[in-house]
Amino acid sequence: MKKWFVILTFFTTFLFGDVRNVKVSEEFIKSGVKIIDIRTEPEWEQTGIVKDSILITFFDAQGGYNEKEFLSKLDKYVSKDKEFALICRTGNRTTAVSEILGKSGYKVINLKGGVKKLMEQGVVLEPLK
Repeated sequence: MKKWFVILTFFTTFLFGDVRNVKVSEEFIKSGVKIIDIRTEPEWEQTGIVKDSILITFFDAQGGYNEKEFLSKLDKYVSKDKEFALICRTGNRTTAVSEILGKSGYKVINLKGGVKKLMEQGVVLEPLK
């Protein structure tokens, strides 16, 4: 059953979405691509944020989410025809959210490794204002 789910997920993402997986790096952060940080506010406060990133929480503290509300906020900052990136703590949440957005027709870059990997690379994040 899991095998079919994975195959179906891959196939539908391939047909309808445009999702790229990119290892997060300082060079990518400086590339000018819009970055949407989907972590929670306590996470932003704890580690800081990528300079000029757009903060839109996807999953709440209990793991729930409201896709419609998220898309409404997201559409204020990006358009479906322009590529943008998603970042979270490690890349796990952005993997799931990228698939959802790809199926909805967005051009998404999933930043693998997330904020944790950036910090390991010595990238200094900005404090949440």
